[in-house]
Amino acid sequence: MGGNGCQEVANTKPLFLAIYATVIIGVVFSSFYVLSAMSSAKSAADSNTSWLSSPFPSIASVDSHPREQALNFSPPATVGKVGVPAPAPQSTLMPPIWEVPPRTKKMPPLKAFQLSKELVQQRVKDNVIIVTFGNYAFMDFILTWVKHLTDLGLSNLLVGAMDTKLLEALYWKGVPVFDMGSHMSTIDVGWGSPTFHKMGREKVILIDSVLPFGYELLMCDTDMVWLKNPLPYLARYPGADVLTSSDQVIPTVVDDRLDIWQQVTGAYNIGIFHWRPTDSAKKLAKEWKDMLLADDKIWDQNGFNDLVRRQLGPSVDEDSGLVYAFDGNLKLGILPASIFCSGHTYFVQAMYQQFRLEPYAVHTTFQYAGTEGKRHRLREAMVFYDPPEYYDSPGGFLSFKPSLPKNLLLDGEHNVESHFSLVNYQMKQIRTALAVALLLNRTLVMPPLWCRLDRLWFAHPGVLQGSVTRQPFLCPLDHVFEVNIMLKELPLEEFGPGINIREYSFLDNPSVPKEVKESWLDVQLCQEGTGDCHASNDTSTPGILRFPKRSNEETFKAVFSTFKDVKVIQFSSMQDAFLGFNDKTTEQRFKNRLKRYVGIWCCVGNHTPGHIYYDMYWDEKPGWKPIPPQTPADDHPPL
Repeated sequence: MGGNGCQEVANTKPLFLAIYATVIIGVVFSSFYVLSAMSSAKSAADSNTSWLSSPFPSIASVDSHPREQALNFSPPATVGKVGVPAPAPQSTLMPPIWEVPPRTKKMPPLKAFQLSKELVQQRVKDNVIIVTFGNYAFMDFILTWVKHLTDLGLSNLLVGAMDTKLLEALYWKGVPVFDMGSHMSTIDVGWGSPTFHKMGREKVILIDSVLPFGYELLMCDTDMVWLKNPLPYLARYPGADVLTSSDQVIPTVVDDRLDIWQQVTGAYNIGIFHWRPTDSAKKLAKEWKDMLLADDKIWDQNGFNDLVRRQLGPSVDEDSGLVYAFDGNLKLGILPASIFCSGHTYFVQAMYQQFRLEPYAVHTTFQYAGTEGKRHRLREAMVFYDPPEYYDSPGGFLSFKPSLPKNLLLDGEHNVESHFSLVNYQMKQIRTALAVALLLNRTLVMPPLWCRLDRLWFAHPGVLQGSVTRQPFLCPLDHVFEVNIMLKELPLEEFGPGINIREYSFLDNPSVPKEVKESWLDVQLCQEGTGDCHASNDTSTPGILRFPKRSNEETFKAVFSTFKDVKVIQFSSMQDAFLGFNDKTTEQRFKNRLKRYVGIWCCVGNHTPGHIYYDMYWDEKPGWKPIPPQTPADDHPPL
């Protein structure tokens, strides 16, 4: 759920044992975030109620390969007789999702939303129910989760509401919802807090409550999205009592089979897992629930791993990939990390892309900057749904083409020094772009960010050995920037006005209106005094403006005030574009703000602490070097 996703990976240690010495597969960096083709969304009944009461455009694959479908197919596994109860009756008259109840209709009483077999039965299809849960703070995640499933043609879903505010909001949007009776806070409780752990226990109680109804349960956290219908894949393993995702970062297979259980060293991740209502699964759920209720210090995921790994092995058979676990009777399968993706295998390794597979899901683990970091990553991948106003900021947008010398990107060893040289070069351009965005009162579209080294929370040699991380790679913004701080309201007196940002893929998003994309001005920086380079609002070529480098504040304001109604202004570069603010107070507040925008790289070995602070103003400090704090007194963000 919410909070710092890097902490969601339990018991994961540095994995420096290569599974595959070489992976000879081509990869196209420019299409890093490949999206699965999805079916069209259903139309909603009432277009006047909210941003999600009208159909969204379906997101199509931007890097599809004709042979991927074949690569993702294999015959159903044969695992023998399955002890699953006979399917219970199910409804054939499911209310359409997104069908908004008439406002003249009074909302049913709270007791009508209590979890029951009858309530679940209304949504079940082919004996399967897909469930997530959360509080009001995660409503946009929940709406995104539901929207992806309905785009895929799936309607057998339910959302558990942990507070009445969420329950009422989802009901009036036509989303199937039930009351978890949690009386939870409506705010983001943060990873690791007592309330966060309470939410985890609610999940286990929910699983234990649903399984006796006799339905298969696909249980999901809200900070993940479905990119492809998973039900046919899960049906390939009818003998499995539980199929779970994992935090595995080293591939054990290069196709779409289950991960090889003997080679999985990462924790089993309970953000995505499928339960069948067998006696073994119900026994596990009850024992898991009893364990957590008896000791509130046990994290739900750790408890699950301890129980399941209590007895692990032997394999159920030679072919299926299932393993006996827990009490020796439970049949467990580990979903392949390449296509049931973690935040690392999807956003950093792009493992599915390198193996030419279509991902089924992405879960925002292995990330930083809390819930805002999760949201931003999904936005970067263009799989998060925002209201229309997100895509049409009143002041318009500012973007620029980042300049990257080849030697900084590719030459020499990939080490701490070369990584910081590359990132610092980009950071200086972003610093200028943020200043221009503030000056022109525009929302900055962040550029793609390149890294040479991965970011983790323990010492490592740059990338995890055995993983398929390419160097360099497009890294998520939260690897370098504190996205949560960038989006947070800071005191005006100390930090000046806020600067809105958008993800680097924003202008490619099909949700951006046509009128935004077509209202465009290209600004070509030039050397004043050469050719037609002078400060003017004259666009001798339509849609193109020549603008002098090293312009001051007055020049920017005078020239670009003419183009205040243009939606997108794109600069050819940000190098030497702006001399700086005239007012010293404005400049200092801007510096105070930007110093808090960058985070740390982690971690070098043989030094405590091993992290190194990024410094937005590194170039103003003669002799600056990327080294970890040398004393406890030095262990703070740069001043």
